[in-house]
Amino acid sequence: MQLQRDKSLLLLVDFQERLLPVIDGGEDAVREATWLAEMAGLMDVPVWLTEQSPEKLGGTAVPLLDCLNDYQLWHKQHFSAMANTQFREALSSTGKTQIVLGGTEAHICVLQTGLGLLAAGYELYWLTDAAASRRPQEAILARERACHSGGVAVSADMVAYEWLHRCDTALFKEAHQRFLKPRSLSTVRFF
Repeated sequence: MQLQRDKSLLLLVDFQERLLPVIDGGEDAVREATWLAEMAGLMDVPVWLTEQSPEKLGGTAVPLLDCLNDYQLWHKQHFSAMANTQFREALSSTGKTQIVLGGTEAHICVLQTGLGLLAAGYELYWLTDAAASRRPQEAILARERACHSGGVAVSADMVAYEWLHRCDTALFKEAHQRFLKPRSLSTVRFF
């Protein structure tokens, strides 16, 4: 089960302005999600966002929105995005089979969306560094349940490097210059 960018879609659930201040590790989760969303944009991996009751919880965090040139935004009332018929049909029509999933709250909307994705036959990749809840134990339990149900725990770095696949391409060089260098050892040279 190796990620391939032509089969992948990045789904970021409910990184919403009014919810994030009470999320344990919320700022770090947004930072990792934003970084991976930038990488996805560079590699033409679709990015989808959801917002749960945005009239109450606010819109998606500005740092995340600011990094995106192209994305699909879904408003929802169900905790699981997969409960929305239009969402399910649109996702199916993309032909993507590998869903990289992160967001808040990990044990509610992210987990229920992930379980729905697994039930529908998608490969689920749970972003451990970009899935958070108010209580850290809830996020851990959500990851364990998603993985026990067939998901795979990954980090943003793991995803990005699997999408890149090799280090001797123009795409890798551009990614390294724009996004990877600050996150890695600056003395490492791949080209």
